[in-house]
Amino acid sequence: MVVAQANAGVGLSDAQMRDVVDRFLAATRPDSKRVLAVIPDHTRSGPTGTWFRVIAEALMGRAKQIDFLIALGTHPPMSGEKINESLRLTPAERETKYAAVRVFNHEWDNPAALRQVGLLSRRQVEELTSGMLSIEVPVRINKLVFDYDHVIICGPVFPHEVVGFSGGHKYFFPGIAAPEVINFTHWVGALLTNPVVNGTRETRVRAVIEAAADLVPVERSLIGYVVDRDNVAGAFAGPVREAWKAATELSSQLHVKYIEKPYHTILSCSPRMYDDIWTAGKCMYKMEPAVADGGTLIIYAPHIDEVSYSHGNVLDEIGYHTRDYFVKQWDRFSRYPWGVVAHSTHVKGVGTYENGVEQPRVNVVLATRIPESRCRRINLEYLDPDSIDPAKYANREAEGVLMVAKAGEILYRLKDMTKFERLAGLT
Repeated sequence: MVVAQANAGVGLSDAQMRDVVDRFLAATRPDSKRVLAVIPDHTRSGPTGTWFRVIAEALMGRAKQIDFLIALGTHPPMSGEKINESLRLTPAERETKYAAVRVFNHEWDNPAALRQVGLLSRRQVEELTSGMLSIEVPVRINKLVFDYDHVIICGPVFPHEVVGFSGGHKYFFPGIAAPEVINFTHWVGALLTNPVVNGTRETRVRAVIEAAADLVPVERSLIGYVVDRDNVAGAFAGPVREAWKAATELSSQLHVKYIEKPYHTILSCSPRMYDDIWTAGKCMYKMEPAVADGGTLIIYAPHIDEVSYSHGNVLDEIGYHTRDYFVKQWDRFSRYPWGVVAHSTHVKGVGTYENGVEQPRVNVVLATRIPESRCRRINLEYLDPDSIDPAKYANREAEGVLMVAKAGEILYRLKDMTKFERLAGLT
């Protein structure tokens, strides 16, 4: 495995990132091979454009072909303009220097773009989920991967609400997967709950993802990197599981903040890379343990005017609710896409549903351009974003008020998480 780590506060230079790729390619020997690189979309932090240039330039004229596939999961496809922006390319560069390098969007909802590689049996699912679920899950993946001799997964590693830590084979499942396995993995994560999963390396969801990855007969490797603010703090290139594990160790140090006691009010400010609540929900996911019982979390995103570009119609029907609200009325909700139901629970947070009464632990408020009537309809509170001055929330931690200027990536956890294990029903 190739490893490069920067000094604290100083990121890897472009030259150091290029050296990582050069040493990595010396070991993987891609000469005369067709190579596909799987990369993140615009909702993930990191110098995706730099990695694109470094990988493409290292392989152009050396590999038989080098192309890129954007791991959208169920996010909307990126336009040509959006791709250029994400990869930091001008239209002229795309048409000249990188003309031979193709960039594809994943098509999760196009059966013709997918191929089944196997099946997670009922018994296997029972074992992987410790009996939480007992179903068969067909495993389908973007069939483009079978047109290449080697797949390079290249993306950042962060704490993650569904799987524990992002990166690695998560770029296959759900990154370039079909709805069945996407919905299944997300619902397993929802059953475990976000506070229990987020920032935990070995989870039942990760076990499912790795089992699905074992069914994909494609040679692959990983360039996993860890971002510290705007810098790449470390890069790990080599076998997927080995490189991913090393990256999670650094991410655990940089991306998890432990606190003694929670806050009663949090202003969680969404960066512009999140363009709907489907993605800006991370402003809740990463902060949920830091909110006191009965406290309020405000997702402040004056640039957002849509709940979900892909799944808004479903969320308008089911709304945002706790896990138990859905589980105890499963006959009513099982027909909806489980991944969407899972997202709903992650934004609403943990809580109870007893005798027809739902009691969320946290009051989640949207301060966005989504109309108040729609916020109420989907069971979230509303606050006019123009009424908020973020500066008035800053530097008030002693009062129990926290303002997070760029929410969605740093995970806040209590030093004692026992309460959340109890709420999840795991103790």
